[in-house]
Amino acid sequence: MIEAPQSFVVREESAKAAWQNGFRRPLGEDAGWAMFGSTTARGTIGIAADGTSGAWYLSIDHSGVIEEFDQPGVEMAGPGLRRYSFESLGELYAALPRVYQLAASLPDAPLNEFKAKTRDLPTTTETERLIVQRIGQDIFRERLVEYWQGQCPLTGISDLALLRASHIVPWKDCTTDVERLDIHNGLLLSALWDAAFDRGLVSFGNDGNPIFSDRLSETARNELQFVKPLRLTRKHHERLAWHRNHILE
Repeated sequence: MIEAPQSFVVREESAKAAWQNGFRRPLGEDAGWAMFGSTTARGTIGIAADGTSGAWYLSIDHSGVIEEFDQPGVEMAGPGLRRYSFESLGELYAALPRVYQLAASLPDAPLNEFKAKTRDLPTTTETERLIVQRIGQDIFRERLVEYWQGQCPLTGISDLALLRASHIVPWKDCTTDVERLDIHNGLLLSALWDAAFDRGLVSFGNDGNPIFSDRLSETARNELQFVKPLRLTRKHHERLAWHRNHILE
């Protein structure tokens, strides 16, 4: 049974959990649910508890986060589009970073940030256009790092200096900024995999496993080692079909 109104301890723990994981705008309490928003991520979350020693609950109203959040929902009354249950406060803490990472990158957060930063910048000359493009690419990389949890999903490499923001449909081939900055149009790959992917020497199937070009030597193929296949969504599938048809040699 959700504690309503929240006790001092539950209220403080809820606020601390939200604050430490990017949701730093308190939005009040509703029937035992402490609500929080963020200035850097879309949507709101709610946190509730059975008490200090009972189960903890999370509500999410961001449909994109719900679609990719790897946690089963529970049937219970509450705010948001879906609710989740955790046996302990520690389990809630373990889940919240992924909620923020997804909320900060889906679905149009990079585009909105790009528009805000470039709204007043001129694009008359080639140099000015390149400056705007660089801003977009930097934002895209930052959000890809968030989305892929700071590591190459193939190799597990987490050294940021060795990671590249790889567009699936290249920037120059995208027809709109919406497509250029869509987080599902990118992969966070280690430098070697990025080079092969960019040059059409490798692509990926819908199962996330690599598809190698016949032009790739056996020696190079052996060096392109991976720990596990990519975990892809339907939206990734659409872009990768384009990559296989237009880039893979």
